[in-house]
Amino acid sequence: MSTGTGGLRVLVAHNAYQLRGGEDSVVDAEMDLLTERGHAVSLLSRHNDDVAGASKLGVAAQAVWSRRTMQELADAVERFRPDVLHVHNSWPLISPSIYWAADKAGVPVVQTLHNFRLMCPQATFLRDGAVCEDCLGKLPLPALKHSCYRDSVLQTGALVGMLAVHRGLKTFDRKVSRYIALNQFCRGKFIAGGFPADRIDVKPNFVPWVPVPDVSGRRGGLSVGRLSVEKGVEVLMAALSAYPAHELTIIGSGPFEAQVKAVAGEAYAGFLPLSEIMQRLTRASYLVLPSVCYEGFPRTLVEAFASGVPVIASRLGSMAELVADGRTGLLFNPGDAADFVAKLRWADAHPQEMARMGSAARAEYESRYSPEQNYRELISIYERAIGGVTAEQAH
Repeated sequence: MSTGTGGLRVLVAHNAYQLRGGEDSVVDAEMDLLTERGHAVSLLSRHNDDVAGASKLGVAAQAVWSRRTMQELADAVERFRPDVLHVHNSWPLISPSIYWAADKAGVPVVQTLHNFRLMCPQATFLRDGAVCEDCLGKLPLPALKHSCYRDSVLQTGALVGMLAVHRGLKTFDRKVSRYIALNQFCRGKFIAGGFPADRIDVKPNFVPWVPVPDVSGRRGGLSVGRLSVEKGVEVLMAALSAYPAHELTIIGSGPFEAQVKAVAGEAYAGFLPLSEIMQRLTRASYLVLPSVCYEGFPRTLVEAFASGVPVIASRLGSMAELVADGRTGLLFNPGDAADFVAKLRWADAHPQEMARMGSAARAEYESRYSPEQNYRELISIYERAIGGVTAEQAH
């Protein structure tokens, strides 16, 4: 193996989602980050589109243990000879069998914990529009009772079954060299859920370098994201109705698209490509994140900070950690439309103060979320994973 940081060979594994989201973008960004700096990168991928037409029983069986993954990993190791395997999403088609295949091949494993699915089948600790931790630290049988995954008892059962099997096999304890949590809040939740604290590193998401922005002369805000319950769409609509003079533009699509369009009118811009969103961020005074769930690490937050845009967010979970109230943005009580409106009114009435926060947000991006900082942290985690395997083999 080539363990020098000038030429690591990194095999990335990712089960892509049917609707492309922030996690898929993070995978692409990290692969580009490594390739641009001289590392060899190869991708082992599956796509959830492959579930269409497959038997439910067959998909459930693959989710627990995939023979195809075992063979594909073995073939990739023989062909590519990786120094480290970096797993992102393995649900449902890759499965945790990939950890066992890597262990058999002597390849250390790094797993990014993008969401809470290894503890909560719904992945965000949300049920009926409110935070729920009933499954934290135990087998998630309450999730089965409430059909938390896609409102399906069968699909939830497959996920609970996968977790039960691999907890019984000690897969998550014994077969993963290092875990990556996206912030301290998420790390704490995984530790509370029984994951090994001494093997959970913290590395945030990042976005490619954005030129230093001009934060002066901006007006209004943006809401960017999926129009769904967990993202606080109901709080958003209530705020729009209570504050008709708002200066928000709503960008996104999802289950509540028709309702949002009816409430927002011309302020609703629909789905836009990232390039257009980044352009609009250069003219915005703030970004809003009214989520009512535990976010992992919203990529839009980093995009905003990079663009010199402060964030108005729910005082909940990681958002309360990532947004410094009064310095890089404003926090409001989660689910509280009146408090949300109060912050929007203040932001619209104080553009100079928001510009000052925007400068602080940009400084936060440069010190914590830039590509170079992220690269250093990622390589350090790979080195610890490789070193751990080497130490074990030495015995």
